[in-house]
Amino acid sequence: MNAATAGLAFTAMLPEHLLLLGMVLLVGLEIAGQGGRLSWVLALACVAAAAATAAALAMQGCTAAPFPGHFSVTPATLMAKAVVLALAVPVLLMSHDEFSGGEFPVLLLASLYGAGLMQSADSFLTLFLGLEILSVPVYVLVLLAYRRPQSAEAALKYLVLGGTATAMFLMGVALIYGSSASLGVRTGQAMGLPAFATAMGSHDSIAGTAVVLVLVALFLKAAIVPFHTWAPDAYEAASVPVTAYMAVIVKAAVLLAAVRLFGDTMLAAPLGDLVAVLPLLSIVWGNLAAMRQANLRRMVAYSSIAHAGYLFYALLGAPAGRLQAAVFYLLAYGLFNLLLFAALPKAADDRERDRLTRLQGLFQRSPFAALMIGISMLSLAGIPPFPGFVAKFLIFKNVVAAGHTAYAVLGLLGSYLGIYFYLRVIQLMFMSAGADEQAARPLPRLAIGASLLCLGSALLVLVFPGWTMGWLLP
Repeated sequence: MNAATAGLAFTAMLPEHLLLLGMVLLVGLEIAGQGGRLSWVLALACVAAAAATAAALAMQGCTAAPFPGHFSVTPATLMAKAVVLALAVPVLLMSHDEFSGGEFPVLLLASLYGAGLMQSADSFLTLFLGLEILSVPVYVLVLLAYRRPQSAEAALKYLVLGGTATAMFLMGVALIYGSSASLGVRTGQAMGLPAFATAMGSHDSIAGTAVVLVLVALFLKAAIVPFHTWAPDAYEAASVPVTAYMAVIVKAAVLLAAVRLFGDTMLAAPLGDLVAVLPLLSIVWGNLAAMRQANLRRMVAYSSIAHAGYLFYALLGAPAGRLQAAVFYLLAYGLFNLLLFAALPKAADDRERDRLTRLQGLFQRSPFAALMIGISMLSLAGIPPFPGFVAKFLIFKNVVAAGHTAYAVLGLLGSYLGIYFYLRVIQLMFMSAGADEQAARPLPRLAIGASLLCLGSALLVLVFPGWTMGWLLP
């Protein structure tokens, strides 16, 4: 490798290098006994720098393949990376008052490193490596965020089902290799993950089984019905920053990797029906189950199951509009989910903090928190003119344009079910008698900062959606 090639490789992987540098420094600080607040500041600086670097490289039109056939970057993949990394900044701001040691930032940076690899994967080898580096630290984070006795059980359930997804993914890859003698590495003509696209178009039973196994593994990672059972327990048992990370960043990384995996392939029956039916069930079941929840994090878990359905609907659309619709939806969904968690009032007991009835009369006790949570609910429900409405419109428009009108109509009808429980939260905060005054605690300054950061970004998306999409996908 000559100096020019090495320089190009270094530049193309600069976001990952910054995260890796942060991990090394954080481990060094822990060994030296100088962690704590300094670890948090260093992690925040590294994640913000990695996000800014990815965005800057995308705006410069950087295109490179440091490891041909395995890892490459384009403006689109760099901007997807920038979005995922930027969404992690509010999570770090929220975590300051939740974790005193340096374990959380190290694990977070390690997981983000995997998310970055997934967005640039050109082969199944790199994709698998990124998926596991993303997932393994999150298993530990659920346990690290110990707030309730069931945290260990939730972490174990997440680990077992995550391991099941890994096994299915590897079995699918093995079958693809068996049917095509390729793992998606460039052979001279094909770039990207051509073996998967070839398997999708094949009538061979082995290739078809391989595609289904890989798809089901992604469904399990994203909590698509009926592979969703880990999500409510894990979301409820973890602390608020970890729940926010799982609900937003992990889901974003998996969905964007799925978009990359499907590439320019147009889905047709029977695979198209599978991609439509299970996400449709997720939309309906997620919204129906969320209505019955008495605590906020389980409600958000079922809400995220429904939103995972909307996101996988993006795969039904035309290949040209998939990435645009998915990135915009993830941005809108992620910002308002993070706004919800950042504005959630603190309490001495984690169970008490999570009860929906504790939100009664919140506007009288904490107007700022109530307004932030209310805005989040309206956007997540898809009420115009909030960005959540625009995001859903883009998804369903692309599905209709691809000829799946019936699925688009059913998905739209299923989305109306979610309006009830979102408006229920607003009713509790603004139209119900206040709960005990003991619960009225001021939000930490960093939580307010995270809320304002999410709100400011969301307003930019709301006022300039066209400009935002043009900037996100140069």
